[in-house]
Amino acid sequence: MYDRKTWIVVIACSLLLAVNIFFQQKNGRLLAEQKREQAAIEAAKKPADTPAATPTAPEDKVGTLVESEPPAQMAEQLVTMETSETTFTFTSIGGGLKTAEFKNQTPGLEGPVLLNRHGSSPIGAIADSPDRLEATAYEFVEGESVKFPDSTHYKSIVFRGKLPSGLWAKKTWSLRETGNEGDPYTLDFKLHLENSTQATVNLENFSLFLGVASPLDTVETAAQTGFVWLNDRSFTFTAATAFAGGWFSKERSVITESLEKAEIAGVANQFFATAIKLNEPGKSLVWAKVADVTLKPGAKPLKAVRAGLQLPAATLAPGEPKVMNYVVFAGPKQNRVLRKMGDDWGKLMNYGFFSPFSRFMNWSLWWVHAGLDKISGKWAWGLSVIVLTILLRTVIWPLYNRSNRTMKRMAKLKPEIDKLKEKYPDDPQKMNTEMMGMYRKFGINPLGGCLPMFAQLPIFFGFYSMLLHAVEMRGQEFLWVTDLSQPDTIAHLAGIPINPLPIVMAFTSFAQMAMMPNTGGDKTQMAIMKMMPFFFLFICYNFASALALYWTVSNIFSIGQTWLSNRLPEPELKAKAGGSSKSWVERMAEKQADMERMRQARGRVVDPNTEDPGPSKKRPPRTGG
Repeated sequence: MYDRKTWIVVIACSLLLAVNIFFQQKNGRLLAEQKREQAAIEAAKKPADTPAATPTAPEDKVGTLVESEPPAQMAEQLVTMETSETTFTFTSIGGGLKTAEFKNQTPGLEGPVLLNRHGSSPIGAIADSPDRLEATAYEFVEGESVKFPDSTHYKSIVFRGKLPSGLWAKKTWSLRETGNEGDPYTLDFKLHLENSTQATVNLENFSLFLGVASPLDTVETAAQTGFVWLNDRSFTFTAATAFAGGWFSKERSVITESLEKAEIAGVANQFFATAIKLNEPGKSLVWAKVADVTLKPGAKPLKAVRAGLQLPAATLAPGEPKVMNYVVFAGPKQNRVLRKMGDDWGKLMNYGFFSPFSRFMNWSLWWVHAGLDKISGKWAWGLSVIVLTILLRTVIWPLYNRSNRTMKRMAKLKPEIDKLKEKYPDDPQKMNTEMMGMYRKFGINPLGGCLPMFAQLPIFFGFYSMLLHAVEMRGQEFLWVTDLSQPDTIAHLAGIPINPLPIVMAFTSFAQMAMMPNTGGDKTQMAIMKMMPFFFLFICYNFASALALYWTVSNIFSIGQTWLSNRLPEPELKAKAGGSSKSWVERMAEKQADMERMRQARGRVVDPNTEDPGPSKKRPPRTGG
């Protein structure tokens, strides 16, 4: 009875969650469309010969964020630094990192992977309030910038400029040469500020721009793009969905979070991140805002998130300088590389609760791939998923076989359990007590049939979280799949994508469940369980094909295990020696059932026309009052 209610509640909550997400996205698209229509109407009313106004600093407004476009008279100067993996492009407007382009990554829908593509301000730009960014023209200091010997490429770039507040800023960007695998994606950033005014300046009024994170493809959801921070070793990822609100929260245009010991802050999408690490962690504040972006004409608008990090608390007297050092990472979220950079950087993977399993799965996947890469070539990653799945299923085979035999023994007790249901149709507690006694008598643990499911849950969720963020899968082919990080869409029917792997996954799940022994459970519960494969099909239909490949292979392997187990000698149903004595759980259950019957008997209302109420109980004499 309680199992059935539990499953119904789980299904209902999941469906309500799906409906909520659907209408949130729909309302967001309608709102964005209304804003675009209003902007078009206002633009149409504006005279064609009206000259473009030079951008000016907007008034501070709570909940707004303006990235100022450089005035027309400012000449932008671009300077680049290159590593084996990345081309870093810096701009004199804001004196920061304009974009980071990767040489060996599969392009996205807009072309080459370009971090901060949708940011009109560079990473490292300074905001004179938590929600307003500068458009200061910096001077590229050639004499202080450093080139590699016998090369035209820079390994250190210096910008210098004066902010509207009167602060002089000097920004030094340098390549890291520590020998770590993360060096090709990492920069040292030195910010030198000096107060040139006649008044004290509080640095808490300024913040560093962390960049803009936007999806690479239309299949990425708002839940996979957001901003991150590490506060006193505690990692937090806030997705773009947090801005939309829901049933129990309001829509927000800007989010701010106070940090007692800020260590890392940045923005991230499904596979890439831009983050700044403070060399001196301290009290700070991180702010973020969401905006719509369109990756290609006619495509649905997606969410991009931009963020900033407040400067350390310090008061500069007139003429007083302040130097702050940061490490900037702009690269792929590759677990193996980030872990070698340090545990703090490794948390950018955002694996969640099952992080230990995901890390182990990623390490195992790389280990398997290292052996297959020399043999299979372009299909190595797909085959690695298959081989690792088979290895994991083989490891839990003893547990699975024991569970299957337990379920077979329970199936043999079905006639006796049916008799108990007929004997106690109105007393489920008594029926459960008798059923437990029967299981104990024959040495059957009813939970034994659930053990493989519980054993697979952390493996599945760990595998799922790992594959969800596995940048290694981007652009990798397997069979008809062109990209293991994307759905395996082969065609569209009436606008609906046809993804074969999730469909095969659902049918193999159903076939696996059909082969399991019938233990005589509740019919409604069994019906719900049989519908679960199609429910998961709906949820996972547009997930990464690598995940569908894992689940499909796992189902096929389970079908083989069940087929083999069914051909082994049938387990015998023998009464266990000493199994007649009642367990502590049974005795407690019986006492609880007796107490419940007594409570019901005391509270029973008797009809004097049909029943004898029995001898009346004398009322005790009143005392006092």
